[in-house]
Amino acid sequence: MHPIYVRPVVAVCAIALATPVAAQESALPGSNSEASSPSTESATASDDDIILVNARRRSESAQQVPIAISVIGGRKLDDLGAFNVQRLQQISPSLNFFSSNPRNTAVNIRGIGVPFGLTNDGFDQGVGLYVDDVYFSRIASATLDFLDVAQIEVLRGPQGTLYGKNTTAGAINITTRRPTFTFEGRGELSVGNLGFTQAKASISGPVSDTVAARFALSSTDRRGTIFNTTSGNYINEQDNLGLRAQVLWEPADNLEVLLAGDYTDQNPECCAQIYVGTGLTQRPLNRQYAALAAAQNYQVPSENPFDRVTDVDANLNARNRIGGVSLRAQLDTAFGTLTSITAWRAWDWLPENDRDFTGLPITIRSQNPSQQDQWTQEFRFSHEGDRIGFLLGAFAFEQKVRTQGTQEQGPAASRWLLNPSSPLADDPTVLDGLTATNDIQLNNTSLALFGQLTWKVTDSLSLQPGFRVNYDRKKGLYESVVTNGDGQLVTSAETDPRIVAQRGVLAPQRFEPEFSDWNFSYDLTASYQLTDDILAYATYAKTFKPGGINLNGVPTDAAGSPILAVGSVRPETVNHYEAGLKTQFAARVATLNLSLFRTDIDDYQAQVVNGQLGVLRGYLANAEKVRTQGAEFDFEIRPSERFNAYLGGAFTDATYLRFTDAPCPPELSGGTTVGTGQTPGGAGVPGSLSPANCDISGEQLPGVSKWSITAGLEGSLPLSLLARAGELYLGMDGSWRARLSSNPTPSAYTWIEGYALANLRFGFRNDDGLNAFVWVRNVLDEDYFEQLAVPSGNTGLIVGQPADPRTYGLTLAYEF
Repeated sequence: MHPIYVRPVVAVCAIALATPVAAQESALPGSNSEASSPSTESATASDDDIILVNARRRSESAQQVPIAISVIGGRKLDDLGAFNVQRLQQISPSLNFFSSNPRNTAVNIRGIGVPFGLTNDGFDQGVGLYVDDVYFSRIASATLDFLDVAQIEVLRGPQGTLYGKNTTAGAINITTRRPTFTFEGRGELSVGNLGFTQAKASISGPVSDTVAARFALSSTDRRGTIFNTTSGNYINEQDNLGLRAQVLWEPADNLEVLLAGDYTDQNPECCAQIYVGTGLTQRPLNRQYAALAAAQNYQVPSENPFDRVTDVDANLNARNRIGGVSLRAQLDTAFGTLTSITAWRAWDWLPENDRDFTGLPITIRSQNPSQQDQWTQEFRFSHEGDRIGFLLGAFAFEQKVRTQGTQEQGPAASRWLLNPSSPLADDPTVLDGLTATNDIQLNNTSLALFGQLTWKVTDSLSLQPGFRVNYDRKKGLYESVVTNGDGQLVTSAETDPRIVAQRGVLAPQRFEPEFSDWNFSYDLTASYQLTDDILAYATYAKTFKPGGINLNGVPTDAAGSPILAVGSVRPETVNHYEAGLKTQFAARVATLNLSLFRTDIDDYQAQVVNGQLGVLRGYLANAEKVRTQGAEFDFEIRPSERFNAYLGGAFTDATYLRFTDAPCPPELSGGTTVGTGQTPGGAGVPGSLSPANCDISGEQLPGVSKWSITAGLEGSLPLSLLARAGELYLGMDGSWRARLSSNPTPSAYTWIEGYALANLRFGFRNDDGLNAFVWVRNVLDEDYFEQLAVPSGNTGLIVGQPADPRTYGLTLAYEF
């Protein structure tokens, strides 16, 4: 275990944080030098309400950046209760977040990013997560609480020519507050229903004339939203602790060095997906869920998932520890700015799950502890001239991941997991005690040179060509050793019928996949300043997503050997087109930004489900062609300091243009695989023949709604309280998303219906930094699912995650 993983014992005494302001009031004060600082204090905007961003690795107005970008200030995050990426999607309509546990998490932008619903260490993210310029390779980081955040930028579209790690869908750029040379402090304490408590505090100030330090912490606890009748506990709870420390050294006017360290510990009893319903498959009717449950006299505690009751009987754990150290040095010279960012990050994941999602002893143990070490080094040099500016960068990334998996079947497994035609399916001893012990390893290296030139052809017209040269290498190991309940080794050579049946459920495998490749990518952006307040831009990007390797097991041939041809997957090839308009009008009271986009992807990395009954998880493969296209808008108006409102929307048409060898939905699975000259049965017809694969060309990609809208407003009235000038305010925000598919192949059983959410806050704040407000989230107590899933075995069981019910509470905040 890493030495950072010693959980500190802290007592959090907190009042105070966050004066609610709209995103358009958040500013990042900085110099004209590249990236000015990894973070700066969120503050009220200037008279022109300019929002400064670091999207292009230099401080500039968001309205002058020819990129589709959403900017959310730290204070707005606090106001809206958006303390992690999952809540962030409620105010960023193009962002999609899905998580059944921290490791199995997907963050997508415009419908693309990572294969939906797939846990596999061997592929790259399409959405980059950066905190103070440091790349977080583990998407589990996206489940962490935001800690002392000044601003978040959600960049849409490829970002490979400006950022260290290549990302094809976009980037989430998080900027934390930096140390200050004036003494300040802030804190916040919130309490609410479901036992919710959250405390945040930070303090910053000078250590000497050249050294400043900042320390921040946060703690979040909440009772689980689902009651487990087996354990008597509420599960899917929150139990998070975060710490962050920074030391800033400024020995000269042109040099600064920032040392930062952070640690996060999550230790909830989590994460369970619960019974939602059933749907007929092509398995024999007496081997589908209803018949199997009746044969074992099993009844779920409730068939209404929004009763939020389950009876899962395996241990649950989602211990997630993440931490790291970074050193950022920036030197301003007469010609430009040189920046170096050195970082090490570690991740320790200790999960336990119930993979059968019921109270039956089918899978009685499922755990895949994983540890990661990551090292990154980035150098950037930037120059800004009257007509010519440029940024040149070099990036090195080294990652090691080690995973130890254990899965054990119980006495009920035979009926549920063996082939329905097997004469052993009614013998509970066949699978009882069957155990797979896995060793999974990944060594991942990525090296890159990248850059972008800015040429101001005229005072109005700018051209920005960019390039990236990338080398990626992945080497892995997957080894699964299987033993049965009698202690016998299950091998691929054994012909005993019991052993044959056992390895059909947990197959022994060993293979060492590899991938390496060079890639060259480029982009070109043209922007034209039509007036002082209207910017038009257009972008073309030819980019890629690195190839990957499968580290969850692969199909086997007739001899039981792994099919090595599917051990690796090809890189995605991406052609991206975008045009946009950024406008302000009515004396800059109103802002309206528009964008149109189209992204074509060849060899899209998608999830494929192995047709063998015992493979519980899918593997990675290439779909022939995917396209996402659509339109987005962001509108904000601030007619006075007493009122502001915003409205944002996205239309996203994300489609498999061609995927002829896709996994079939559950209604076309579970029967005997169709042979030569045979015809598959109809969808949901028990006992019929099943196709080996399905052509889903033209179907919608999973995890994305075609339409999504976010909106909000806040109004205030002046009020003096206890002789202190202040204001009474009321804020409302909401979001709506159309229905979306929650299965890699669209299924009639796994569509999540559209839903609308509304939130309220009402409070008082004064000029002395005091802020007190009550809040209600999901005011209408909307019942909706965050995710639906189809367990293995094709029994027709559908499980899911009910989202949070209505929550409410009180926040007290203070800053000085």
